[in-house]
Amino acid sequence: MVGHQVEISILQFPQDCGRWNLVTRFFELRKAVFVDRMNWDLYHRSDMEFEQYDYFGAVYVIAHRDDEVVGGARLIRTDWAFGSGKMVYSYMIRDAFFEHLPGLPSDICTDEPPVDPRVWELTRLTATQPGVAELVLSAVNVWLRQIEATCCLFLGPPAFLRMAQRMGFEPKPMGSITGNRDGRFLAFSCAVV
Repeated sequence: MVGHQVEISILQFPQDCGRWNLVTRFFELRKAVFVDRMNWDLYHRSDMEFEQYDYFGAVYVIAHRDDEVVGGARLIRTDWAFGSGKMVYSYMIRDAFFEHLPGLPSDICTDEPPVDPRVWELTRLTATQPGVAELVLSAVNVWLRQIEATCCLFLGPPAFLRMAQRMGFEPKPMGSITGNRDGRFLAFSCAVV
């Protein structure tokens, strides 16, 4: 797409390394939103926010106008694991449940989160303009359907669940609303439609 329309790109390493500048700009957007504006205590370097879940297995859904990133999200398959030694990470919701993430409450889920190649986790959803988050979520649903995924897990503020409902999804809370110094959040699942 050209002009002022927002394009959604789904990027994976290594096949999309030629367009990795969009992922770098997404890290910059995350720092501007989560660290600078919302004052979250997240690791960042220079102008980028990134963490252990930003590894080469992650899939990035980037909303952009040419090279200007206006939103995005990160996807991780729930059966993948990475790391070595004492700490092997899986995905954010599961690692919080098992108390591997200081500062993120373990009561985020009532039951043990799944490990399933057809279930993906979406985190770090951010958008700078109205309607962009919905475009990202719609693109995520289409992509997950194409790869025969059955479910997506979300971690975010309770407003994300309400947005999913407005979009016609049927989100199911995985636990109660919980929180920390950064605010209130909720883990929930949605079937791919």
